[in-house]
Amino acid sequence: MSLKWIDVLDIAIELDETHPDVDPLTINFVDLRNWVIALPDFDDDPEHSGEKVLEAIQQAWIEEKD
Repeated sequence: MSLKWIDVLDIAIELDETHPDVDPLTINFVDLRNWVIALPDFDDDPEHSGEKVLEAIQQAWIEEKD
């Protein structure tokens, strides 16, 4: 499976599995972006991330934790 920036929920699930002890409310967008890019299945242009996409990923990750 190849992850793109638009795969917000799938990225959130992967982040939760990769960083289970992290509270997504405590991560800044620079680290979040780097963690997404570092996911093994991530295959998109790193420069196409933006604040709205990162906010959506963070929100999905928060919801995934609940």
